[in-house]
Amino acid sequence: MEILQTEFMQRALIAAVLVGITAPAIGIYLVQRRQALMGDGIGHIAMTGVGLGFLLNSSPVWMATLISVVGAVTMELIRAYGKTRGDIALAMLFYGGMAGGVLLINLSDTGSNANLSSYLFGSLSTVSDSDVTAICLLAAFVVLVTVGLRKQLFAVSQDEEFARVTGLPVRALNLLIAVTAAVTVTVAMRVVGLLLVSALMVVPVAAAQQITRSFKVTFILSVVIGTAVTLSGTVTSYYQDVPPGATIVLMAIGVFVVLTALATPLARRRARAVTAADATCTADVPEARRASDGATV
Repeated sequence: MEILQTEFMQRALIAAVLVGITAPAIGIYLVQRRQALMGDGIGHIAMTGVGLGFLLNSSPVWMATLISVVGAVTMELIRAYGKTRGDIALAMLFYGGMAGGVLLINLSDTGSNANLSSYLFGSLSTVSDSDVTAICLLAAFVVLVTVGLRKQLFAVSQDEEFARVTGLPVRALNLLIAVTAAVTVTVAMRVVGLLLVSALMVVPVAAAQQITRSFKVTFILSVVIGTAVTLSGTVTSYYQDVPPGATIVLMAIGVFVVLTALATPLARRRARAVTAADATCTADVPEARRASDGATV
C-alpha cells in the first residue's frame, strides 16, 4: 500500500493506534467521575510545556508531559480542597497555561506559529522517531494503570466514600487518575492536537455507553471505537489532505450518532424481553398464590 511506503505515515499510524487505545482507556474513568472536560484543561496547560521545550531546545513531548503532570496534580488538589473560588483558580490555570505556551514558543529561536498549530490541531508530517518512542513509553504507562488497576479506579470513580470505607487509598488513586490523564494528553497531542484531545477521551466512551450495560464491555468497545476512528481519520487525512485531529473527532461524533440511533430499538427490544419474561414467571405461579401476593402488611 502507498500509505505504508512513507516513513512519516508509518510513524503517524503507530501513534494513531496508541492514541486510539489510551484516550478512551482513561476517558472512561473521567466520564464516570463527571470530569469529561478535564482533558481540555490539561491540554491548555500542556501548551506551556511545549513552548518551554522549544525555548530550552529539549523535547516538547517530554516537557509537555512534565508540565501536564504538575498541572493535573494541581487541578486535582484544587478539586479536592478548593471551596467557592476553586473554579476561578482552575480557569486561571487553564488560560495561563495556554498564554504561557504561546509566549514561550514565540520567544524561542526554533519555534513558530506553524509549530504551534501542529501541536494545537495535530499534524501527521511532524511526528518524528523520538516522538514515537516517547508516545510508546507513555502509552505503555497509561495501559498498565488503566487495565492493571481497573477495579480500584472504577471504585473510586463510582463512589469515593464507599471506596474510602473499603480501605482504598482514595487520594492517591485520584492523583493517579489525574497524572494518567495528563500523560494521555501528551500521547495524543501529535495526532489529535491539544485542543481536540478531550473529545477523543470522551466521545468514544459516550458512544459505547449507548449500547452497552457493563463497565467491562463499555471499556472494550470504547477502545475499539477509539482505535477505529484514529486509524480511519489518519488515513483519510493523508488521502484527502485534511487536518487529522478534526477528521478523527468528527468521525468519533459520527459513530456516536449512529450508535445513539441504534440504541432506541435495542432498548425497546430489551424492554419487550423483560416484559415477556415477567409474564412467563407470573403464568407459572398458581392462581391461589397470585391472589395472596397482593396482600399488604
